[in-house]
Amino acid sequence: MLELFYGCLIGGILFAVITLIFGHLFHIAGPEAFDPVIIVGWITSFGGTGVLLTTYTSLATWTVVFLAVTVALFLSIMLFFFYVKPMKRSENSTAFSLQDLTGRIGEVSVSIPAEGYGEVVLKIGAGLTNQIAASFDREAVPTGTKVLVVEAKESTLYVSRYDELD
Repeated sequence: MLELFYGCLIGGILFAVITLIFGHLFHIAGPEAFDPVIIVGWITSFGGTGVLLTTYTSLATWTVVFLAVTVALFLSIMLFFFYVKPMKRSENSTAFSLQDLTGRIGEVSVSIPAEGYGEVVLKIGAGLTNQIAASFDREAVPTGTKVLVVEAKESTLYVSRYDELD
């Protein structure tokens, strides 16, 4: 029985490494509970628990198998609720449209002349984006000025000075 436990432990670890490298190849359509991470987690936990219980206790074989299945099931459920589900709900894309930027506050990185174009930096999610900008009010806006995006059209953000209230 120890060979079965070692096989599950080693096979689970190898499959985890392969899934880490080629994870997109093992995607299974269907319930989230059958995600390869959960299956590999169960197999590895089963093997590891079985090896530990067989090596360090004098429990009967079927008791070890029952405990190994129970521990593996518990760990897989924990893995599902604390890793797989939150990761499935997380944002996968950093894409945005210029219309999403309307109403956001940014900072001028390249001064905007009264009748011309400059550049603004805006925070989007966890990153920053630089966008072409023009003055909505037709007045020059120097570098470092906080601005509000009033309108977005034709690949250009139209901005106005933004004065924060203290």
